Amino acid sequence: MVGFFVLLFVGFYFALGQFVPGFGATALPVLSYVPAFSFDNQEGKPVTDKDLTGKVYVAEYFFTTCRGICPKLNTNMKKLAEDYAHEPDFRICSYTVDPETDTVGRMKHYADSLGADPQRWYFLTGRKDSLYHLARTGYLLDDPKNNAININEQFLHTQFLALVDKGGRVRKIYDGLKKDELDELEKDIAALLKEKASVPRFANGLFNNNPG
Repeated sequence: MVGFFVLLFVGFYFALGQFVPGFGATALPVLSYVPAFSFDNQEGKPVTDKDLTGKVYVAEYFFTTCRGICPKLNTNMKKLAEDYAHEPDFRICSYTVDPETDTVGRMKHYADSLGADPQRWYFLTGRKDSLYHLARTGYLLDDPKNNAININEQFLHTQFLALVDKGGRVRKIYDGLKKDELDELEKDIAALLKEKASVPRFANGLFNNNPG
């Protein structure tokens, strides 16, 4: 009799997992809130945080003249873009760390070489201090203490990626060069796409960027 009820419970739990999105899964924590921003994409059009409201997206930082980790990183991002090409609520944001070199024209050439859809994969450039501040205090892809260094002496170089939910909240950081973490990223993207869109935090970027 006990065995019957155990089987019944297991069957009920499995059924919930099949029909209730997110049931049984461990919710990703909220690590930070992405502040307001505006940068130009490879088409020369402004992309802001508001354009990403209601979208799940991955943020990365790279530079077009990189011969080290960036080519491998963006090969992995291309696969990600292809895997979610038919998902209307998914985006990729690739920010340059070298805006002086990476003009809109250069970013377009680079994006085109990867076959990137400009409506879904944004290659973003703008002011260096704004780009770096966003990387550190919004996406958590570098130590915020580095903002104290003269901006002309700074150079951000990282293989880490930030996963952002529909409400502009960073939920997890991944190593973009490790297959196991990329596989995990894909699963987490699918989970966040099932979440209901949350209302962006009013105090985002105004008082405290840390979740409380």
